[in-house]
Amino acid sequence: MIPKIEQGFEGRRRGCLTALAAAAVGAHWGARAQAAWPQRQVRIIVPFPPGVGVDVALRIIAPRLSERIGQSFVVENKPGAGANIGIEHAARAGGDGYTLLGTASNFTANPSLYSKVNYDPLKDFLPVAGLIRTPSVLVVAADSPVRTLDDLVAGARVKPGGLNYASGGSGSLAHFAGELFRTAMGIEAVHVPYKGGPDIINSLVGRHTEYAFPVLVSALAHIKSGRLRALAVTARQRSTHLPEVPTMYESTRSGFDIESENGIVVPAGTPAEIVNRLSVEIGRILREPAIANQFLGSGFEIVGSTPQEYGERLRAEVALYAKVVKISGAKAD
Repeated sequence: MIPKIEQGFEGRRRGCLTALAAAAVGAHWGARAQAAWPQRQVRIIVPFPPGVGVDVALRIIAPRLSERIGQSFVVENKPGAGANIGIEHAARAGGDGYTLLGTASNFTANPSLYSKVNYDPLKDFLPVAGLIRTPSVLVVAADSPVRTLDDLVAGARVKPGGLNYASGGSGSLAHFAGELFRTAMGIEAVHVPYKGGPDIINSLVGRHTEYAFPVLVSALAHIKSGRLRALAVTARQRSTHLPEVPTMYESTRSGFDIESENGIVVPAGTPAEIVNRLSVEIGRILREPAIANQFLGSGFEIVGSTPQEYGERLRAEVALYAKVVKISGAKAD
């Protein structure tokens, strides 16, 4: 017979072994569940029509994700209401790892542009990775007498409100850049909204407007061909595609920094293991020479940021666009 003290010890020992065994089994099955993801097709929602920058980027990346992870990743376009339809759909999808969302500037700007949106970009989603980015670029027509940023500012001060700048519409990135520029330089200028990037280029070449801030990827070919003259890029660093063109920060010391960045987020509640695996695989894909060259050849810069880095980027954008919307008075509804 086991003495009572020994019986008590033996009971505790058996209890500990049982708990350890249960924990081991739980960890085993947790690991198996994690390893099993994904067991079915994963969709990547793009809240825009086919052919826009983030759609093109994700259609390049999705097949490589399918190959690397071993399950189909499919791009699904859900455009409408300035991207709000697709974003809200993703927010309601639940954090099971089977819905991803491709982002552009609308993701962080819309909560300030619209009187009401049914999502919060920082609370209803988790950042996965930044993919690619392109700065805006301050351009004038090639035959414009304006040759430098200082020339443009001087002309605007001589004729307050006498210069026009083009954008792709109220609340577009080109509009935001134009308002930041106007405020930073202390000048007055008239905003002329158009329907999109091609209209911006045509208005400049036709001398209907004096300057604009299109994204670099839409203006690069026209700069290279001599139709447009680039005065400055809007990022903190010079563009690898226009290394001779100064940044707005260099030229003005105003802290001017605005870029178009595309990334991936997932609905809140998605397990950290899935978020981290997606981030790692996307980073590896973006470093593949064939993929990197495809993006660089189109005028983009590779980002490939971590979830933490991309989260910081999104928080900064929300604050920036709230500030610019207040300055410009822009509203989308």
